[in-house]
Amino acid sequence: MSATDTALPSTPQAAISMFPQRPEDRLRLALRRLDEAIGEQSQATAGLRSAIGDLSRTMAKLGQSVNGYRNALDTTAIEIEKALASARRLQATADRMVV
Repeated sequence: MSATDTALPSTPQAAISMFPQRPEDRLRLALRRLDEAIGEQSQATAGLRSAIGDLSRTMAKLGQSVNGYRNALDTTAIEIEKALASARRLQATADRMVV
């Protein structure tokens, strides 16, 4: 056994991926990897668009809920003003009845 034999891994040669030596092979590999990256980016962009759509719908529902809450508060404020006016009238009537 020589020194070079012990330095080689025990994995079969078929499992080792070699970088292409010819320029046209390297270009093909680079283009294939670029195509894969563009495909992954397209999927990520579609996912982002979907998430933005979900967020937009959620924000619209939140806006509707806030508007409903605001309207309920406005109605409650009007009812409180009416109740206060009635209480003041009742107090004035009670004050007149006390001699």
